[in-house]
Amino acid sequence: MRITIIGGSQGTGAQLASLAQAAGHEVTVLSRSGTAPEGVRNVTGNATDPDAAARAVAGADAVVVTVGGAKGVHHQRDAVTRTVIGAMRAEGVRRLVVQSSLGAGDSASQLPGPLGLITRIVLAKALADHDAQEFAVSSSGLDWTILRPTGLTGKEPSGTWQILETTDNGKLKGSIPRADLAACMLGLLTDDSTVGKALGVSS
Repeated sequence: MRITIIGGSQGTGAQLASLAQAAGHEVTVLSRSGTAPEGVRNVTGNATDPDAAARAVAGADAVVVTVGGAKGVHHQRDAVTRTVIGAMRAEGVRRLVVQSSLGAGDSASQLPGPLGLITRIVLAKALADHDAQEFAVSSSGLDWTILRPTGLTGKEPSGTWQILETTDNGKLKGSIPRADLAACMLGLLTDDSTVGKALGVSS
């Protein structure tokens, strides 16, 4: 599979790029820094630039968006995602997986105890960006999946995780290692049962 990762120079995106490349996939990373894991095709550019986004997604079978916010930039995640969606439509690429955050939309109810309320208060600006991002994704007409992780850690991966929709019973835990999130994302790319769904994920 040819996979393009938007924001794959560090964090979860970089771990996903390494995992996908090791699994035999052809991986392209678009980042402002111009850095990418060894063996991965690198496209340097701002993902809000339509030309850079088009270069990155051209020829891809699937696209993953893992970008964070940018200091001083309003709704960076939303802006990047909308640009990438436009590039995907133009290039005829349909499969899209987007990293959002638990707390976006109606997903705060999946967090245990008072964490849902605390998350909505402490991360209000970031979650507003994710809400706008998720709306762009869900109205894109693409084959999309939104993944909402709990707090990300640098702990060693366990190789297991829990996935819930907001209509499922149960609560998610408060964190997940980035390496487990990356492995979860890689699996979702070929799981057609998750198309059109927003999924919470934790350890």
